[in-house]
Amino acid sequence: MVLVRGAAVALIASGLMLGGCSSLPGLPGMGGNTRDAASAQTGIGVNAYLWRATLDTLSFMPLANADPWGGVINYDWYIDPQTPNERFKATVFILDRRLRADALNVSITKQVMREGCTPNPADPDADADTAGCWTGARVAAQTETDLENAILTKARQLNLSNAG
Repeated sequence: MVLVRGAAVALIASGLMLGGCSSLPGLPGMGGNTRDAASAQTGIGVNAYLWRATLDTLSFMPLANADPWGGVINYDWYIDPQTPNERFKATVFILDRRLRADALNVSITKQVMREGCTPNPADPDADADTAGCWTGARVAAQTETDLENAILTKARQLNLSNAG
């Protein structure tokens, strides 16, 4: 009985040791490609570097909601103090678990305040939203591309700093 038990323990121990020498691709600690595994095995449904880079890059905007499993980050209206008659809203879609340029899509919405529009001064709770002062405006396509590039650059930096 003791001999059988000792043999079983030895068999399990050698199996664990040999398993550590395995070269299954993508399994961290098993000789696989740990760099790809770090970006793919994150516990969220999207690339962790793109996710973190998006949150860091657009941290100046108020966060409305974020779905790490669906890969969607919604930002609420942001008004730059330098241009109080314009406001922007952003939605970022992370479409893949890999760190790739085509795994990211940024959508920007812009509104401008109509000329001469002011909330009702008789109603202290009135604001520009309820008064209908904001109207849709065109966003330059380059704005979305620039934001995508900034997020991708930050994601690559995070990836490189994690690899070292």
